[in-house]
Amino acid sequence: MVRTFIRKLQKRLSILHFTEEGFEVPTTVPDDVKEGHFAVLAMNGSEKKRFVVKIDCLSNSSFLRLLEQAEQEYGFEQSGTLVVPCRPQELEKILKSS
Repeated sequence: MVRTFIRKLQKRLSILHFTEEGFEVPTTVPDDVKEGHFAVLAMNGSEKKRFVVKIDCLSNSSFLRLLEQAEQEYGFEQSGTLVVPCRPQELEKILKSS
């Protein structure tokens, strides 16, 4: 089940830059997104922060719960940077525990 989810996630993820003006589609992958990583935007109201996350965090149960919340709130058809509904500090804490 996790492998299927990871495959779906990898197919859906494309990289967007988040700027003060909004999202913009880059012509190249940003330098900070290395192989085996993907971009995540933690967003709660006006609080927003972009993270570059290792694929390995997809085995973290807390991160997977966030992905389920993102699916419920935004749907699985998100394009671009994956947006998760949490405060940036919460995501930072989850990523540190991975």
